[in-house]
Amino acid sequence: MNIAVIPGDGTGPEVVAEGLKVLKEIARLEGFSYDLETLDYGGDRYLRTGQVISDEEVQALRRYDAIYLGAIGHPDVKPGILEKGLLLKIRFDLDQYVNLRPVKLFPGVDCPLKDKGPEHIDFVVVRENTEDLYSGAGGFLRKGTPQEVATQEMIATRFGADRCLRYAFQLAQRRRAQGKPGQLTLVGKTNVLTYASDLWFRAFNEMGAREFPDVKRDYNHVDAVCMWFVKNPEFYDAVVVPNMFGDIITDLAAMIQGGLGVAAGGNINPDPGGVSMFEPMGGSAPKYTGQNVINPIAAISAMSMLLTVTGELKNDDRLVRAGRRVEQAIMLTCPKMESQNAGRMGYTTEQVGELVCEAL
Repeated sequence: MNIAVIPGDGTGPEVVAEGLKVLKEIARLEGFSYDLETLDYGGDRYLRTGQVISDEEVQALRRYDAIYLGAIGHPDVKPGILEKGLLLKIRFDLDQYVNLRPVKLFPGVDCPLKDKGPEHIDFVVVRENTEDLYSGAGGFLRKGTPQEVATQEMIATRFGADRCLRYAFQLAQRRRAQGKPGQLTLVGKTNVLTYASDLWFRAFNEMGAREFPDVKRDYNHVDAVCMWFVKNPEFYDAVVVPNMFGDIITDLAAMIQGGLGVAAGGNINPDPGGVSMFEPMGGSAPKYTGQNVINPIAAISAMSMLLTVTGELKNDDRLVRAGRRVEQAIMLTCPKMESQNAGRMGYTTEQVGELVCEAL
């Protein structure tokens, strides 16, 4: 594999280092090779040059098999500049139209839900990643006056819904083959958003009936899913959701799996020749920079995803096996940690990476 590494800001380089440490060990054990190129995109570069990332630099990312990202967010850079200028630009320009968020409670990780354990929380959210309110359609009228008007348009296309839904249905089928329920739940708001949500609802049921009759279909309003994630997370297997609602419910999902310190995600372009980006869900946590106390489990989980998803897309069983083996090593490591919070893990950032390598 040829991997672009963007360590990013704050504690990003520290957790990325542990993910790469685990990659080196699993590559040795499973017998595959890889090349890395580290890129300096992030807050420090922006402060030094005034540039986040150019069109040419984004296009150059197409030559890699995957992108491994640490964290973006710098205390000296105005919020939105790096997030929109780097994260959203890469997602949109490389057409990473699926945001994939496994929600899995690892053994030994504290869950805020009463009487819920790893056997209850093991589902995956497929979030559409390039449309909806994030498309940037809208603007201001009479900005700065008492009559100011702001519009932000929710964009839904049948093309965008269909390709995200197809990925989600296929994922549900794969989970069923692994012994999971194989159920797919659509999340929307059909009782109020009678255009955009209706498009998704019709596309979901038409595709399911026509192409995936073996996948059980279910539907939840977005406000209802926020209740049921908390009350009965064991009900869910695979979830598919438009962009904005997906952004909200995946943060809720991260908390029921133990917090952002253990949550990882991928921005996926599953098409032939597509390039996907994998990252921990936690932010750059600048106040912990350089202290060797930040939890690297989410970044190591992102590496597990990078291996598994890239292997699935390239039909490379070694990479799939390697990714799953890394996840198993994480599950053996978490019970040894006092907690999954920065500064109270019982180990340093580097020691957690070493524990995962030993568990491999």
